[in-house]
Amino acid sequence: MNNLLILPLAIAQSLLLASGQVLLKFALERMLPFAWTAAFWKSVFVNWQFAACGLCYGAGSLLWFYILKHFPFSMAYPMVSLSYVFGMIAAIVFFHEPVGLSRWLGVLLIMAGCFFIAK
Repeated sequence: MNNLLILPLAIAQSLLLASGQVLLKFALERMLPFAWTAAFWKSVFVNWQFAACGLCYGAGSLLWFYILKHFPFSMAYPMVSLSYVFGMIAAIVFFHEPVGLSRWLGVLLIMAGCFFIAK
């Protein structure tokens, strides 16, 4: 199998992981404070962001199964770090967090590392 095929698959899988994290953060902001009460658990299970988070994780896991089956582990596992890139972009877009130059440099290094691993 062509090793460069791992890049689009890893990007899709990382997008699903990062999307799940973003949805989980939104869900947690809308839930009641944790307690062993019926009201808390209702706030969990009627929360569409929480359900969508689970769907993203499930789809990401299925894609991860495919990646692990068809690519060497030493190539596949470092590709998970692409989720950090998408997570940082999500922090800016959805949560309006400031991101400094050193973090951007870290993201560029992650992206370069994934490219060299896939080569």
